[in-house]
Amino acid sequence: MSTLRFKAVEEAFKKKALPVEAPSKFISDFYGKYVFTTSTMSKYLSKDVMDAIQKAVEQGETLDRSVADAVAAGMKNWAMKLGATHYTHWFQPLTDGTAQKHDSFIEYAGAPGEAVIEEFSGKLLAQQEPDASSFPNGGIRSTFEARGYTAWDPSSPAFVIDDTLCIPTIFISYTGESLDFKAPLLKSINAVNKAATAVCQYFDKKVKRVYSYLGWEQEYFLVDESLYATRPDLALTGRTLLGHESAKNQQLEDHYFGSIPSRVSAFMKDLEFEGYKYGIPLKTRHNEVAPNQFELAPIYGETNLAVDQNLLIMSLMKRVARRHGFRVLLHEKPFAGINGSGKHNNWSLGTDTGVGLFTPGKTPEENLQFITFLVNALMAVYKNNALLKASIISATNAHRLGANEAPPAIISAFLGTQINAVLDKLENSTKEEAILMDSKKRLSLGIAHIPEVLIDNTDRNRTSPFAFTGNRFEFRAVGSSANCSTAMIVLNTAMAAQLNDFKTKVDEKISQGESKQQAIFEVLKSYIKESKPIRFDGNGYSDEWKIEALRRGLDCESSVPKMIKAYTTPESIRMFESMGVMTEKELYARNEVKWEMYTKKVQIEARVLGDLAVNHVIPIATRYQSLLLDNLYKIKSVYPEDLANELSRMDKSLVEEIARHVWAIKTNVDEMIEARKVANRIEKEYEKAVAYHDQVLPYFDVIRYHADKLELIVDDEMWTLPKYRELLFVR
Repeated sequence: MSTLRFKAVEEAFKKKALPVEAPSKFISDFYGKYVFTTSTMSKYLSKDVMDAIQKAVEQGETLDRSVADAVAAGMKNWAMKLGATHYTHWFQPLTDGTAQKHDSFIEYAGAPGEAVIEEFSGKLLAQQEPDASSFPNGGIRSTFEARGYTAWDPSSPAFVIDDTLCIPTIFISYTGESLDFKAPLLKSINAVNKAATAVCQYFDKKVKRVYSYLGWEQEYFLVDESLYATRPDLALTGRTLLGHESAKNQQLEDHYFGSIPSRVSAFMKDLEFEGYKYGIPLKTRHNEVAPNQFELAPIYGETNLAVDQNLLIMSLMKRVARRHGFRVLLHEKPFAGINGSGKHNNWSLGTDTGVGLFTPGKTPEENLQFITFLVNALMAVYKNNALLKASIISATNAHRLGANEAPPAIISAFLGTQINAVLDKLENSTKEEAILMDSKKRLSLGIAHIPEVLIDNTDRNRTSPFAFTGNRFEFRAVGSSANCSTAMIVLNTAMAAQLNDFKTKVDEKISQGESKQQAIFEVLKSYIKESKPIRFDGNGYSDEWKIEALRRGLDCESSVPKMIKAYTTPESIRMFESMGVMTEKELYARNEVKWEMYTKKVQIEARVLGDLAVNHVIPIATRYQSLLLDNLYKIKSVYPEDLANELSRMDKSLVEEIARHVWAIKTNVDEMIEARKVANRIEKEYEKAVAYHDQVLPYFDVIRYHADKLELIVDDEMWTLPKYRELLFVR
């Protein structure tokens, strides 16, 4: 083992679990301590101000200046008691992360240069002006047109981190286009609320609002910080571009739900304590399938708040990990040959009357509502399967999809035998059978019996990217580093558009004299038949499914840049604009950003891979080759010719094998660099991204193959990069 690797591994062995700050006896004692929750707000704001905020959140009413001033004053007083000296608008630019610019509360109390006071007005709360040209914007803002605005989102509570009051906001350009994820997410939530509420009126006139819910499951890897520091690829790209698989990895399946290592347990406890202080209801922690892979998950929540909490916990994970001598890896595929990391998005809809719209009911009417929303969800996924795939695809997630238990890059929906049987029966029923009820008011189709058999008997399919799991859909294709908004925007918008279409068709049939129930059943029957291609309960990894999916007309595109184009098809543009979520200009701009980000990530990886190959692998291999040649020379000079030839046979073979691999690496690196130069001269972002996908990316696997072969040949003491067997097991 090289001196560098030895020191890194030695440091890793020395790491000990750090003591965790002792919380109170009960989580509820400190839960939400650093969040300006509704209960906290009530201590600092009047009832009239509280009512105004509630109307703004639930009914979309505009807050006047006096209300904003009152909120700002109360928020400042609360934050300062927690040690805050600064404030920032916390927003979500098109980078999958968050951004913030800190300003202090101080203002001059009188003449400049004399005393200062702490002030925070409603104007400062409501709006800030960061540079809009320096964030990804897809050409909406030029460098000389830098103005952009962040605007307060009162539906997501402010919080204090260190000495800074963080205010969740949207981010828009001077000309009004959204430059973030939150603005279109809020619009999509509003769209699905309106559309779903209108459909719920068929079943329950008391329903006035429908909420979109999200429960995310965050998978991640932990790596010793000392080992991480000696892997340039991990530090610069988040994944290992080289490295032969360990003799032992996940094949024994002994890590999944296994005993949590003490250092990791200390990290988890510390992270949970931090999360609880910020009102993040972390519920689950466990070992995942791959070694050094883990998962945490909260209780589900309203989608907008859940997204903010996920972004915050991703930030907290990185900070807490450093305290415990770890680095968190959120890349979807940091290690080849073992499971990657996803962020399963459990999506559901629920009414203000407490009814889950994807939950089977106890009465015929409730079950008809359940089937209505289930079938419309299937239709939304069927019509938009290419768009849903575009919503989760990225340069990093592309490495994960379809490999080691990750869902394939073809969107299909898993329902299980129970639900499939109900839908098939409904599809094949006559109009009379569909509406017939017996004396007990139970539907003849047996739909009223679903609750007794569904929740405990719906199986799971780990190869399905969009699976029904009893009372929600689990969108399993979302990547671990992604902003959940990308998937939720598409899901909510597609569902809203589909429910609007459903209501239009039902109302049309009612106007033609059919009863409400007849009309609903007839439309549902047509949808069940039309959306049948999206339903698949088999093995999503099989080659047969790829052929079958193509036959069914599902999107089977495998090129990331081409997948992204699904956002700007005429159908997608029409849907987003009709739902008031995004304009054509915003959609095209986002595509430009996605293509640019794809190119840059592949470009960075190509540069790092070339550096590792030329400056690490080849010099080490040739140095070892020189030792072998020196040994050959010594054998020839000491032993008789016949014996020398026999003794040197192995060294000769190794010298030749090293030479072949070194030559292959150097040749392919040179060709990759030339391909990159050609791609860099392309001006249009889409064409450049395609060139990087088609002409540059294929060299990665070839170079890695030869480098990994050399890792098995070269003396372990000389190899400088920590190996998988060292990276993947916590010491």
